[in-house]
This record gives sequence, C-alpha cells and structure tokens, in this order.
Amino acid sequence: MDATAKIKVVQGDITKLALDAIANAANESLLGGGGVDGAIHRAAGSELLKACRQIGGCPTGEARITSGYQLPARHVIHTVGPVWNGGRRGEEETLRSCYRNSLALCVEHELRTIAFPCIAIGVYGYPKGEACRVAVATVREWLNSHDFPEEVTFCCFGDDDYELYSAGVSS
Repeated sequence: MDATAKIKVVQGDITKLALDAIANAANESLLGGGGVDGAIHRAAGSELLKACRQIGGCPTGEARITSGYQLPARHVIHTVGPVWNGGRRGEEETLRSCYRNSLALCVEHELRTIAFPCIAIGVYGYPKGEACRVAVATVREWLNSHDFPEEVTFCCFGDDDYELYSAGVSS
C-alpha cells in the first residue's frame, strides 16, 4: 500500500484521539509546558507527570514512551523538537529524528496508530512550511519501509496548520 494512503490529517484536539499513541511536542524535562505539551499533561492527569519524572528527561531529537493514563490514547510518545536557529544548526535532521524515533517506538511496542501534533512550530519557532515538509517526507519514508504503524495522523489545532498539512500530504 502507498504510504500516502496510511496518512491522515485531522483538525482538532489531539488529547481527544482514541489511538494506540499520540505524540507530545515536549521539552527536554518532560515535565509539562505550554501548548500541546501542557494540554496533554492536563488531560492525562498527575500520573503522567510522575512517569515523566521517573524517565528523567529526553534529549532533543529523541523520544520516550509512557502510558496515556486518563487520555483516550493508550500511550504518549514524548519527543523534543529543535529550536529554530535559522536552519544552520542541524534543525532539519533533528526534526527528522523526532519523527523517526517516535515511529521506532511504534515498531518496538507494535502500535498500529499514532497522531502527531505540529512539532517545533510553536515557541520553538520552526517555520511552519518547513516543519510540515520535513514531517510529511519523514513519515512517508518510514511507512514505505516499515509495517508499524499502520496509520499516522497529523492532528492540527488551527485552520492554517490543517490546510498546510492537508496540502502537504496530498502533494
């Protein structure tokens, strides 16, 4: 099956998705923050914070997995995107690593479905168009050579992001 057929784009609240996993655009401490990270921590409950404390953080570009606790998703895959520095400090490869390492956890844990938020575009300042291009290309490459996950969803909160990712997936 063509990788594009395994990719969906939805607009909404990632904390409401009942999937095997949702990805969290986390910070290195994994202890919660603003945006998607804060929303996931609030929706999952205090057990998520306890689990993240036990993990002890996550370096930029890597990923860690926890239970979903009070979320409808069974797991949360926490990944730390790069802070945008003009694109001259390896930001693209680091962002690719976020997706690859998250998807590798899907393989390791046999997770069939995962949703990603728009990683690194908020306070980390990654240009939205570039982040979308990297995300879609990396996920397509992965799906063309791996059995898991069977479906990847890009969950966009705002209209602009939804239109951008929908166009990126369909091109």
